[in-house]
Amino acid sequence: MANDDSCVTVHMAASLDGFIARRDGAVDWMETEDEFAAGADLDPEFVAAFLKTIDCYVMGARTYETALRFEAQGYGWSYGDKPTFVLTHRELPRRRDNVEFFAGDLAQLIDDRLRPTFRSIWVVGGGTVCGECLRRGLADEVRYSLLPILIGAGIPFFDRLDRDVALHLTEVKAYRSGMVALRYEVRGRRGT
Repeated sequence: MANDDSCVTVHMAASLDGFIARRDGAVDWMETEDEFAAGADLDPEFVAAFLKTIDCYVMGARTYETALRFEAQGYGWSYGDKPTFVLTHRELPRRRDNVEFFAGDLAQLIDDRLRPTFRSIWVVGGGTVCGECLRRGLADEVRYSLLPILIGAGIPFFDRLDRDVALHLTEVKAYRSGMVALRYEVRGRRGT
């Protein structure tokens, strides 16, 4: 049974033209050098406090592999000690006790396993997993962090949506880095 207080958030950082990675999966463009003086600071204390509000993460295999590469390059593991569910049919290295691989139905994972247990569930990539969440009506909100760069081509955030997904804008925030964070409720969920 679903937890009425649970919230499934689809989140991704993307270029202004809507790509989450280059065609080859590279995300080198995410380190931008823009400055928007009127923007809010994204200080480490704020980020740490915000990350504490997330109860678990869901991601695809390529996002997991990218996170492992970042960790190997010295950037750390972005998901802390929170339970992390990786959707895959492949054998992948399991380097953390809090990582679980899942090869079943996405709705079964989210609605039957995660919603009864966790309040704040974040789907953090990739485009196929995010698109599937939206196509199947599993997401309650979308958080879209737009970076101040156009890369022209790549992997889109929302992979092949086969229908319209109506949204309601609930928050816009600009940061000193030039990033703009958008928050939307998915219409039809939670009475919107």
